[in-house]
Amino acid sequence: MSYSSSLTDNEWEIIEPLLPKKKRTKPPTWSKREILDGVLYQLKNGCNWCDLPSCFTSLLNSILAL
Repeated sequence: MSYSSSLTDNEWEIIEPLLPKKKRTKPPTWSKREILDGVLYQLKNGCNWCDLPSCFTSLLNSILAL
């Protein structure tokens, strides 16, 4: 689902090369773009983590567990 805070394809093309490349032992559950979109949604809307839409809830719980 796309939100007004979601990155456009052009924005993602600029940001993606700046993110660290990490060797993974298993496939990631969430893409880096999905994680960044979730963080941007929270920052733009200023809502509490627990008030995020359900599509971001498990994603952000995974981030907080890191």
